[in-house]
Amino acid sequence: MTTLHWLDKPKNQGVTWGVPWRRGTVPAGTPFAIKDGTPVQSWTTATWPDGSVKWSAHAIGPGAPQAEYELVPGETSTAPGQPIKVSEQDDGVQVGTGDVTWILTKPRLIQSIRYGEREVVRDVRLVSLKQDGPDEDGDRTRRETTAEVERIVVEQRGPVRAVVRVEGRHGDWLPFSVRLYFYAGATDVRIVHTFVWDGDPDRDFLAGLGLSADVVMTDEPHNRHIRLAGPEGFLTEAVRGLTGLRRDPGEEVRRAQVAGESVGEIPNPEVSQRLHLIPRWNDYTLDQSSADGFTLRKRTAPGHGWVTIPAGTRAPGYGYVGGAGGGLGFGLRDFWKVHPTRLDIRRAATDLATATVWMWSPSAPAMDLRYWHDGMGQDTYAEQLEGLEITYEDYEPGFGTAHGIARTHELTLRVHEATPSAEALAEHAEMLNFPAQLAASPQRLHEAGVFGSWGLPDPEHQDLEDRLGFLFDYYVRQREQRRWYGFWDYGDVMHTYDRDRHTWRYDVGGYAWDNSELSPDLWLWYQFLRTGRADVFRFAEAMTRHTGEVDVHHLGRWKGLGSRHNVQHWGCSCKQLRISSAIYRRFFYYLTADERTGDLLDELAQAEETFLAVDPLRKVRTDVYTPDSHALSVGLGVDWGALAAAWLTRWERHGDERARQRLVGTMTDIAALPYGFLTGNALFDLSTGRFDTTRATISVSHLSAIFGLPEICAELIDLDLDVPGFEKAWLQYCRLFLATPDQQAAEVGQPLTGISLVQAHSRLAAYAAARTGDPELAKVAWRKFFVDEGDQLNRNALQRETHWHLTAVRSPGVLMPIDEAPFVGTNGAAQYGLAAIQNLALVPEHRTHLGGGTAWSSPDEPS
Repeated sequence: MTTLHWLDKPKNQGVTWGVPWRRGTVPAGTPFAIKDGTPVQSWTTATWPDGSVKWSAHAIGPGAPQAEYELVPGETSTAPGQPIKVSEQDDGVQVGTGDVTWILTKPRLIQSIRYGEREVVRDVRLVSLKQDGPDEDGDRTRRETTAEVERIVVEQRGPVRAVVRVEGRHGDWLPFSVRLYFYAGATDVRIVHTFVWDGDPDRDFLAGLGLSADVVMTDEPHNRHIRLAGPEGFLTEAVRGLTGLRRDPGEEVRRAQVAGESVGEIPNPEVSQRLHLIPRWNDYTLDQSSADGFTLRKRTAPGHGWVTIPAGTRAPGYGYVGGAGGGLGFGLRDFWKVHPTRLDIRRAATDLATATVWMWSPSAPAMDLRYWHDGMGQDTYAEQLEGLEITYEDYEPGFGTAHGIARTHELTLRVHEATPSAEALAEHAEMLNFPAQLAASPQRLHEAGVFGSWGLPDPEHQDLEDRLGFLFDYYVRQREQRRWYGFWDYGDVMHTYDRDRHTWRYDVGGYAWDNSELSPDLWLWYQFLRTGRADVFRFAEAMTRHTGEVDVHHLGRWKGLGSRHNVQHWGCSCKQLRISSAIYRRFFYYLTADERTGDLLDELAQAEETFLAVDPLRKVRTDVYTPDSHALSVGLGVDWGALAAAWLTRWERHGDERARQRLVGTMTDIAALPYGFLTGNALFDLSTGRFDTTRATISVSHLSAIFGLPEICAELIDLDLDVPGFEKAWLQYCRLFLATPDQQAAEVGQPLTGISLVQAHSRLAAYAAARTGDPELAKVAWRKFFVDEGDQLNRNALQRETHWHLTAVRSPGVLMPIDEAPFVGTNGAAQYGLAAIQNLALVPEHRTHLGGGTAWSSPDEPS
């Protein structure tokens, strides 16, 4: 039995979550139930090599939420009182969730939504605006397009949860996929929309991207209601307002209208006989142009002037249009965080109003994805390497294209029998932005033996726990103070800090957006696993959504590859699996069963073929090499770690025998190499899925083990896949990387070069110490963690002697008041976090207290 708790707080909302199981404890095909009888739908998302369930996924519908649930394997779940009904026709699908019926018919997204016998909504569709030039071009034109659905697929059909995938294109470009999530008894649908950018950056400019729905309006104008959410509450208006008039319609009439109820007969004839003279407000717009402000306006009809409404700061992105007889709630998650966004209500005074949620606001400048500089003469590899030396940007003509990048948004539509109360609307807005999420406890997750080497917080080492907390809290603070928000940016963090300007190096080549460099994704997810903190989960979720979509090419020449850190997320010519790696996405997928993340993992089903597209080492090679399908150069660190994560995930999710053979085969080959992982690179044959094992050279890189290799190797060794020599090869690498030159030479005939990022690699020594029981190696791990040869975090800690701290920086030297920790960069923070977590899990008893002390203080006096 597994106890489940809410991440934030209980919500009356359908929810899906994942649970891991220790190997061999839950046989395939085992049913599941909730102990209190709550109907649950269950399925398997991963299996262990013996076929037993490794991860299961579960869904319950809305209802009075319990504080906790007990999930019981081996018992059959009760059926919901109103099970979902899914029926398929030639041109679409009909889904019944109880009182609400959803009819999906091509070429639109949803043809009709009915509440009981009444049609409330019709023609839900995706809309876009395409502009043929940048805003500065005076002769530009805009063209509006309604997307066409080409394919509808039912992925789940109940009884508790149904999922329908819809695919199509926004006109002649922008392929999209949409998943619609339905729960038994629910009156809302969760919509996950993904589009892939495939335009020409010099002539294609996205000027608007939205979801529109027509709402049937049958009530009199004064019984029609508009609600738009602000930071603290809702704009509360009627299409024909009866408050504030010169003649009073009566207190009950005014109260009813403000409450969203039918006003009934208006007793005052001085009002009832003059209704035609009261303006009817037809159109409303809430425009969130930045993370700091939105504007509101309304008008009586097209062709007439807009009237401004008091503006605000951060809108939750939720609205309602309808009447006492019913209407539609609609919204976009993270509305202000993914600006520029907009909510529109149009034609509210007519028989058919339109609500539009704009994921890119038409009021904003058109999306401009042109490269950010002209190349500055870097036409040859030699010139590009010179550029790398000064700005850390790996530029190459033609590589800095956004072609194939994607973005995913989460939206909601909810139908109502009557205008909901302000309290109900506030609850719906919160459920949109902080959707219900159930999770097992950190203790329970740890007991399942998943995700390699990690442990629970240890009060015996509170100073390290405090520092882990300091680093996470600092990035939360920096995201807010630096406004790391926006359509393409939200979810990512910056790479390196500029002490002189008191800002992150947002405009300096490869020092700007991080793009998963040195695995901040892993650090955040491991910190969530061990703490269960909701704020860590939400931060990691946003990063997974961003890095899996924006930093990766999903079609075209570099499909399946990600882009290294840059001023623009897609700008770097270094296209590698180290960014698109499955190891960064697996956590979110298994914890939530999110199908879109599953798509990203499936994109890597044959990730090895990407090595035909581009040679990662092309600019620094001293040998002659052209990608050959029978002899592809693959690094045994960054590259193979990503391949192994993709193959393992494919095998455990789908039982893919090809993936298993390639995984086990290459593990066998690494063990057979004379120097194992120390070899650095090996030649891979696509046709056989095996390495050439004849190479007998040594080549070590400081990058090999900092993009998930230690984590995936720990998982593979835990699986005990009967690959003789693999663990020995990995332990050799772990032992020798931080060994003395004499020790290295004694074992392999030469000292290793390329040794750096010492603190990060301390966890390799810790892993080897834990596996071999070597206490001296464990002491080396802790010494290298605390007192190393160049890690900024620890140098600072020793200089300060007692604690890390923030410094308050105020005007006039900075644009906005900020609190900085100049010694923190994302490379160091991520690897410090991973090393601390794994060292504490592996060899806590051997720690020496070098560099200890309190990890947090409030900001110093302003500088």
